[in-house]
Amino acid sequence: MIADPGKLLGLLFRSHPWHGVPIGARAPEVVTCFIEIVPTDRVKYEIDKPTGYLKVDRPQLYSNICPAPYGFLPQTYCGARVGALSAERTQRSGLTGDGDPLDVCVLTQTPITHSDILLQARPIGGLRMLDGNEADDKIIAVLEGDGLYGGWTDLDFIPKAVVNRLVHYFETYKTAPGATTKPIEITHVFGREEAHLVIGRAQEDYTEKFGALQKQLADALA
Repeated sequence: MIADPGKLLGLLFRSHPWHGVPIGARAPEVVTCFIEIVPTDRVKYEIDKPTGYLKVDRPQLYSNICPAPYGFLPQTYCGARVGALSAERTQRSGLTGDGDPLDVCVLTQTPITHSDILLQARPIGGLRMLDGNEADDKIIAVLEGDGLYGGWTDLDFIPKAVVNRLVHYFETYKTAPGATTKPIEITHVFGREEAHLVIGRAQEDYTEKFGALQKQLADALA
């Protein structure tokens, strides 16, 4: 007999990847990541927020391919605090968070061939990205235990070509051929300490936005 109602619910129902999966007790040192797309995908998938299932966002019509497994950190939210940090760092007023969970790219030498999975990773840096007036930071992490990347603790350890590939992907992934302007701007590439700060702000934004939901879930399992 299963006495813990939380364990029983876990057997009966799938946890929502954004709200029902913890980011991890060791965050921001080690975080749980939900992977939405992998480098072999020719379609951009993303989470359907109401249901928690992956949905087709759009076919990747052009030559850009995501260079690393890409997804988000559960129980994070890019709201006022993430926007304010971006505004402070870029010296631009009027920036807001994009209203999504915090995005993450996971570097690994081990091929990950499909998405809709959870993995553990160590944040080592990130890209400060602006999509119009919205802060849309991308955390860069390494797969926990990876034979090549797993021991690297800061972005300075990563070959510059790897970082440049990520920068190029995100700067151009929304740009159509022949376009004269880019909707995306990457203003900074930052290291581990700043990545931890961004994650902390995103956790605080999540608590402010969804704290009542988390309390309801906790009360339901009590």
